[in-house]
Amino acid sequence: MQEGRSYVAVVGKNRRKVLFGSKKRFAEIMPHDNGQSLRNTLSPIWFNPYPWIVLIRPHHWVKNIFVFAGLLFTQGWHDTTLGVQVTDAFMAFCLMSSFVYVINDMVDLTADITHPGKCYRPLAKGTISLRSAGVVAVLCLIGSVVLATIAGQKVLIIVSAYAVLNMFYSFWLKHVVILDVFVIAMGFMLRLAAGTLGVGIDPSKWLIICSLMLTLFLGFAKRRAELSIRSDHSRRLLAHYTLPMLDKMISIVASATIVTYALYTVDAETVQFHGTDHLVYTVPVVMYAMFRYLYLLHYHGQGEDPATDLFRDRHILGSLLIWGALVIGILR
Repeated sequence: MQEGRSYVAVVGKNRRKVLFGSKKRFAEIMPHDNGQSLRNTLSPIWFNPYPWIVLIRPHHWVKNIFVFAGLLFTQGWHDTTLGVQVTDAFMAFCLMSSFVYVINDMVDLTADITHPGKCYRPLAKGTISLRSAGVVAVLCLIGSVVLATIAGQKVLIIVSAYAVLNMFYSFWLKHVVILDVFVIAMGFMLRLAAGTLGVGIDPSKWLIICSLMLTLFLGFAKRRAELSIRSDHSRRLLAHYTLPMLDKMISIVASATIVTYALYTVDAETVQFHGTDHLVYTVPVVMYAMFRYLYLLHYHGQGEDPATDLFRDRHILGSLLIWGALVIGILR
C-alpha cells in the first residue's frame, strides 16, 4: 500500500474496522461479534469531485438566507450597495459554515462511522483523508474572512463570533443537554445580526424573537428525529432527551413562532414602516408550513436535516415560495 494515497477498508455489513487516510491512520470501532477475523479489501480512492462537494455541504447554505431577512423586511433591495454588502455577508457565512461542517466531521469521525446515515459522509467512508479535509477547512476559513472583511468590520466580528461559537459547540457544548439547541439557534441569530446590525439595518424586535423561536423549533425537532432514529442512545447526549419532553418543547416554540410572527405583521411599528397591514395575510402560509413540518417529523421521521427536508418536500418548498412572493408583492 503506497503512502500518501487514500484508502478505504471494505469489511461487509458490520463495518467493524475502517482504515482511512493512510495505513498509519486506523480506527478500531469494535471487535467482531463472533470472534472471526475480517477480510479487508483495500482499494485506492481516485479523484472525484462529488465527495468534496458533499464534504462542504452547499445544500446547507440555504440556512444562511437568514442573512437576507433584514434586507427583505426593510425593502433594502432598492439599495444596490446595501444589497452587495449583504450578499458578501451571505457568502462569508456560506464558507464559514462549510468550515464548521468539515471540522465537525473531523471531530465526529468515529461516531459518524457507526451512524446509519452519517456513515456515508466522505470522511466516514474514507473517500477523503483527514489531511485533505483539513486543507479544505483552511481554504473555506480564509475565503470567509476575506468576504466578511469586504462586507464590513461589524460583519467580520459577527462571522468570527459564529466560528468561535461553533468551535465551542464542536468540542464541548454539543454534549450539554438543551444548551446544545440554544447554541444552534444562536448561530442563526448571528446570521440575522450580520444581515441587519452588521450592515446598518435596525431589525424589528418581534422579528428577532420570531427568528429565535423558529430556530429553537428546528433544533428541538432535529433532536427528536435523531432520538427516533437512534433509540440505542449511541450518541451520549440523546440519553438525556426523551420523546415526551422534546414534544413539549417543540409545541411551545412552534406556537411561539406563529404567535410572534403574527404579532410582527400587525405591530404598529411594522404597519407604519411599510405603510400597510397586509402582511397579516401571510400568517396562514407560515402556519401551514409549520404544521406540515410537524407532520413530516412525526409520521415520516424527517427533521434530522432541515436543509434536505426543505428541498425534499414540495409542500414546504411551495409554502416558502408562496410566502416569499406574497411578502415581496405586499411590500413593493
